Amino acid sequence: MSYGGGTYSAYNKTMPGAYINFVSTDSVFTGAQERGTAAVGLELSWGAEGELITLTGDDLLRSSREKFGEEWGADALRPLRELLMNASRVIVCRVNAGGTQAQCAFGTAKYPGVTGNRLSVTVSAETENTFTVKTYLDEYLADVQTVASASELTDNDFVLFDASAELAESSGAAFTGGTDGSATSDTHAAFLAKLEEKSFNTLALGSNDNILKNLYKSYTIRMRDEVGVKFQTVLYNCSADHEGIVNVGCAAAGSDPTGFVYWIAGLNAGTLVSETALNRVYTGEYALRDNYTLTQLSDMISRGEFTLHRVGDEVRVLADINSLVNTTANKGEIFKDNRVVRVADRIAADTVSVFTEKYLGRIPNNASGRVSLWADMIAMLGALRDSGAIESFDSDEITVEAGEDKNAVIVSETVTVTGSMAKLYMTCVLG
Repeated sequence: MSYGGGTYSAYNKTMPGAYINFVSTDSVFTGAQERGTAAVGLELSWGAEGELITLTGDDLLRSSREKFGEEWGADALRPLRELLMNASRVIVCRVNAGGTQAQCAFGTAKYPGVTGNRLSVTVSAETENTFTVKTYLDEYLADVQTVASASELTDNDFVLFDASAELAESSGAAFTGGTDGSATSDTHAAFLAKLEEKSFNTLALGSNDNILKNLYKSYTIRMRDEVGVKFQTVLYNCSADHEGIVNVGCAAAGSDPTGFVYWIAGLNAGTLVSETALNRVYTGEYALRDNYTLTQLSDMISRGEFTLHRVGDEVRVLADINSLVNTTANKGEIFKDNRVVRVADRIAADTVSVFTEKYLGRIPNNASGRVSLWADMIAMLGALRDSGAIESFDSDEITVEAGEDKNAVIVSETVTVTGSMAKLYMTCVLG
């Protein structure tokens, strides 16, 4: 990262940057980014291996074949459809690597993968000196070119043409030899390393492999607590006991029990800091494998599991919680609520943004400079209060003081996070 960041236990940091602690008291919470971006690594059969692609729902709808070699409604793209039901954009990476590109007499598939074996090229003579070359993905006509020789052909979204090929009439030259590479902990680690340069709200892993889950868990905790990059990661059946990990406890029916990870990750990314995901209706394509009893649901909450449950004909979010179970003096019950985590992450992200862009290396650490930083902190909290993310704050309790080092400032603030109605207790006296 370009600057230091994360938490601190003493005022002894070497790297310039913003170091922020969020703590809770026995029962007080101390302590211009938009939400909506999720990130995921998927095993795919088309696309550049190991590259990050950012797409919206419209992008997926309009160019799913070109980007992923599949129609929008294909099973292979279900994870992306689930994510984009609530996220506004997704950073996706093809994490399987080492595949081979399919080939035919006229060229090579643009990307490795078995999807390349579904390509074909037809060549028909138009005149004595010209040929029409058509590229097909299954029955889909992807490209048409009329040329005098192969050297005039322009590569398209699917085929890299061989300029030295001899054009001759062909009713359909099929591509063969395309294979998918493998996804390993190394390819996932490479994806996570590239992701460090991106800004996102939620990371998803649709796998029940313990090695991969531990990799993502360690990455998330390191990025949040040591580097200072705030996001949450949604994992299946992972009792991480950390507010940065959302542990999905409900299984999807069918061959992939981890399926709900994608919709929940998109929901988490797309939920504003002023909102909660509590009681949201599931709108995806998976079905619940189990119907849970009240006792089971209560136990799942106690274990820090984010769970969907059936309410009549609908499936809804039981509680908007993360995997934190064991609380401490600095990290109390309030941090189990994802709404609180989203607010804390927003405060951290906005503070880092303002500090690095306006103050770091630009504003002197004197009384007027600290007053200016104090005013910006007040403005940020005021925006959160106006949006409904926090209830209140006392400007007199927001302090910006000089640190022991000449280049250090110490900020302290107290805010009250807005809660969500989740429990109703009523006494009704009837006469």
